[in-house]
This record gives sequence, C-alpha cells and structure tokens, in this order.
Amino acid sequence: MNNKNKVLKRIVFFTLIMSIICLIIMLVGTFLTQKSRYVIDLNTMELVQLQEIEDGKPIAVINTSLGEVRAVLYPEYAPEAVKNFTELAQNGYYNNTYVFHSEKGVYSAGGCPNKDGALSEGFDKSKELIKRETHQNLWPFKGALCSLTTTFDQSFMQKLTGGGTYYCGSRFAMLNSVEITEEVRDEMYKLSDSKELADAFYNNGGIPAFAQNITIFGQVYKGIDVVEALSNLETEENTDMATKIPVDDVKIISVEIGTYSAAEEAASSQN
Repeated sequence: MNNKNKVLKRIVFFTLIMSIICLIIMLVGTFLTQKSRYVIDLNTMELVQLQEIEDGKPIAVINTSLGEVRAVLYPEYAPEAVKNFTELAQNGYYNNTYVFHSEKGVYSAGGCPNKDGALSEGFDKSKELIKRETHQNLWPFKGALCSLTTTFDQSFMQKLTGGGTYYCGSRFAMLNSVEITEEVRDEMYKLSDSKELADAFYNNGGIPAFAQNITIFGQVYKGIDVVEALSNLETEENTDMATKIPVDDVKIISVEIGTYSAAEEAASSQN
C-alpha cells in the first residue's frame, strides 16, 4: 500500500510540474506574440499620408455644418475599417449625425446618431466590433481619419501577459495636433530612432501618443481648416460618456464615397 501511495504521489507531482512547465511555455509564447505585433521596420516604412495622392484612390467627402472635409482612404492598410466606414456611408448611416466630442485643439469625434456619443438602442453590433488595425505606414499626423475604439476583449491568458484585442466601430475622429516643439521632436527621435518620423510630426503636427494605438484609415487632404474648427468648439462636460459635447449642435450632414481625380480637384479649387 505504501509503495502504491508513493507511486501515486510521484505521478501527481510529475503531472503538476509538467502543467507548470506547459503554462510557462504558453505564457512566454503569448507574450512574444503580443510583442511581435508592434515591430516597426524603419527600412521599409513609408509615410504614405505625406505622399501625393494617386488618381483612382478611394476618398471620403465629409460634409459638416462647418464645411467640407475630403480624405483619402487606405484600404490596403486598414481594409476592415475602410470597408465598415464605406458601407455605413453608402447606406446613409452618417447622414445628420452629430459631432459629439471636441477636445480643445486636439481632435474631434463624430458620426453618432446621438449628441452625447451613445449608440442608439438596437445598433448593429457587427459594425462596432471591427478589430483594431495598425500599420507601420500610417501615423496619427494632423488630419488623420481614425476609427474610435469601442471595446476591449481579453482572455484569462491575456490578462496574465498583458495582451488582448481592441475593437473599433462606426464613430470616427479627425485629428488636429498637440504642440510639438523642437525638444519633443528630438525626444521622439531618441525613442523611435527615426529622424524621418520625428521630423514628419514636427513639420506636420499630430498626436504622437496615439501612434500604433488607434486605427487610422484615412488622411484629410482638403478642409484642414474645418478639422481645426471642429476641435475648437465650445463644449460642456458629459461625465456619463466621458465626452466634451459641443454646446451648439454641429452635424455630419453626409459622407460620400468617391475616387480621387487630380484634374477634378484642381477644377473645384478654381470655382
């Protein structure tokens, strides 16, 4: 009997040790997987938002009560976000929706049917569960068109390793800029080891803290004055939704999807 108990104890002990080893391997694997998602290859990085727009690229014409904004879209880098935004726009979802948040001089958020930024009852959940998409070619420069985060999903294992999945939805933001001084630029260069990227933020403005932490799916190329105005509205605090709601109603009248044409853009600028 004693021998049987000893054997049983050894089996239990061995099983426990193997379980711990497997758990450690899983944790390390998950940790490394999470880390690998955020590697930026500076040798292949292209700052496409600063490049000339090619004819035929998809664009969004965002008509607001303060004026028109035009943005080029990037389905090659954020395919699901662009698809979601395009389908909503073409179905008229954004017609007469609200700009529900204005962060002083930094960014505005809009595209919500309710003034406080809350989704309507019975909203389409599939449109609010688009996985966050980040890409080394897209950065939160001034004029970036972004999809706002809706929720965060984390498994038990991911809680241990710090991983998880962020989801975005129908509401979107247009970025203005924080102050980027020479000192900030130099610090960015030290952190990123990319003079090109640091200079791009310094020369064009943006919100460096959002880098690789938000889905960017477009870039404003016309109507940047409207973007600036939308982020400088008089607001009142809404503690329930953690938003700063414009005192006076500002609306997204419509969003139209089209294609870019340099000739048509030049002609419209002359009118």
